[in-house]
Amino acid sequence: MKKSDKEAKKEARLPELSIGLVGHVDHGKTTLCQALSGKWTNRHSEEIRRGITIKLGYANTSFYKCPKCKEQQYLTKEECPKCGSKTILTRKVSFVDAPGHETLMATMLSGAAIIDGALLLISANEKCPQPQTKEHLLGLEISGIKQIVIVQNKIDLVSEEEAKKNYEQIKSFINGTIAENAPIIPISAQQNINISFLIEAIENTIKTPERNIEKEPLMYVARSFDINRPGTKIAQLKGGVIGGALKSGVLKKGDKIEIRPGLKVEREGKVTWKPFFTSIEMIKSGDDDIEEAGPGCSIALLTKLDPSYTKADNLFGNVIGHPGNIPPVLEELRLNIKLLERVVGAKTELKVEPIKKGELLMLNVGSSATMGQVTEMEKGIVKIKLKLPVCASKEDRFAVSRMLEHRFRIIGVGTEK
Repeated sequence: MKKSDKEAKKEARLPELSIGLVGHVDHGKTTLCQALSGKWTNRHSEEIRRGITIKLGYANTSFYKCPKCKEQQYLTKEECPKCGSKTILTRKVSFVDAPGHETLMATMLSGAAIIDGALLLISANEKCPQPQTKEHLLGLEISGIKQIVIVQNKIDLVSEEEAKKNYEQIKSFINGTIAENAPIIPISAQQNINISFLIEAIENTIKTPERNIEKEPLMYVARSFDINRPGTKIAQLKGGVIGGALKSGVLKKGDKIEIRPGLKVEREGKVTWKPFFTSIEMIKSGDDDIEEAGPGCSIALLTKLDPSYTKADNLFGNVIGHPGNIPPVLEELRLNIKLLERVVGAKTELKVEPIKKGELLMLNVGSSATMGQVTEMEKGIVKIKLKLPVCASKEDRFAVSRMLEHRFRIIGVGTEK
């Protein structure tokens, strides 16, 4: 069936891939996101007060190419400001702004689970690497993100000699990592310097992956909230909103969905988890209302759920799919864990000690973060009893962290056996 011009135009506005902005705190991720999309992603009151990203932020933008200008021809406008020519749309993308503060590593890992490529920001006016720069690069590796562009930000704050020295530090840092061959683009997000060259690097480096839309839909929940204002009349209340990104498949307006692990239920001293079932009332991507969504764009689902269930990110870490087609809920894990040689992000060089029976670990998979206690160890398999259950398949990888120097730090990667 042939699509109408209106439908085709609407479809063309949908992002085709998600790009994460990661890196150490205050290296300019949110400022760069604004430079590329025109949107400031720090909207939470605590984020505004403290001046840092706490929750994942989302913004869509379109990339264009000027057919006449030979240099700095990539931009985010439909008309070239230099020659006035009408530009050509190359792609629309979703940006996921991940927090860099050391206590928010779990949130960053949830961001890495829903992106196709990443911009790793490194500030030119600080020694490279900083602690979270190391951790975020490792987080990308754990999540299987190989399409990376290094952004050397804040070049306006240093001399040419200092910028070159920092560049060499970056080259040394990424040597032997998944980002070894990543382009390094010097920019100033604040002053809008070299943004065109950065877009060109993104277009050449971060390719749109092939999507299997025939697979069952699976969505990682990264945000959930109540959009009703205090005092709203009952008849005018809207259902809860769930935000995140599809890992596979397609979700459509009107679809019946299941949300797991769901709601914690305590009865007669026993704790169980009850999945939610609801339907999709509306799908939004950025400012657009869309009929269906596939992998590659950040979306928000307006549902029929009581908004008390979705407020304050209550459903963070859940997964969504068609009823009966979601990975199982696991309250206990049997992991084959590959330990790192050294602790990443620690102030001192710490060797990773073997996992011990009885110790408490933090585990990240998909967009979920949970604590677990080691109950058994045998033949390379670590058995862990979880505080909060997760939904995961045999293909998923778990980031394993241990409490060191007053915070949890990544010590290895595990797969379910």
